[in-house]
Amino acid sequence: MTCWYRRKLILCILYLNMLIKDRFSNILSWFANNAPSADTELIYDSPFQLLVAVVLSAQCTDRRVNLVTPNLFAAYPDAESMSHASVADIFSLIHSVSYPNAKAEHLVGLSRRLVECYDGQIPDSLPELMTLPGVGRKTANVICAVIYNQPTMAVDTHIFRVSERLGLTTNSKNPLQTERQLTKYIPAQMIPKAHHWLLLHGRYVCMARTPHCEKCGLTSWCRTFQQKNKKEV
Repeated sequence: MTCWYRRKLILCILYLNMLIKDRFSNILSWFANNAPSADTELIYDSPFQLLVAVVLSAQCTDRRVNLVTPNLFAAYPDAESMSHASVADIFSLIHSVSYPNAKAEHLVGLSRRLVECYDGQIPDSLPELMTLPGVGRKTANVICAVIYNQPTMAVDTHIFRVSERLGLTTNSKNPLQTERQLTKYIPAQMIPKAHHWLLLHGRYVCMARTPHCEKCGLTSWCRTFQQKNKKEV
């Protein structure tokens, strides 16, 4: 590689980085001005209850989870009480969510591990959280971000889709790649809030089959919208 070619390549990389940083800055500024209070839609009264709700929300709507958890939390408000429940007890209270059999087993298992290993408290590190039954990287990231305000990005189907459409990620193949691309450019202190911005935007505006571009305030920076307009012209 000649010095001229290497210099040109470096300049191209710097220019692309400048463009992506500008895209992130504009999109994050729009969210900060238009959705400053974005937060989880799951209803909970303690870190343990949020953990349970997030486990239940896997491949299930928050609305459905919020219908189930009042009775569940009335009977088992904390890890100590739920650790004494049987899988059948939990199943009877969560049977209307997706995959209730597996989730009932996970809730009993994680409650017992919390009591045995963490004195009933929710650990604040990703590796420790992921040792709990039913807790994967996405769920652990949610807990770290929402409860402990750590710069972790939980990537679900909404965030995966919206990030690619907006041009915040490029050719991401899986949630981990999306997570790494997002956390590279989003300021650490904004990551917990940015998770909710992207998730709620995907849930209510940038929907999978019928995105509501007509009421989206991000079309000026949306890569997919701009590409679509070019084709139509």
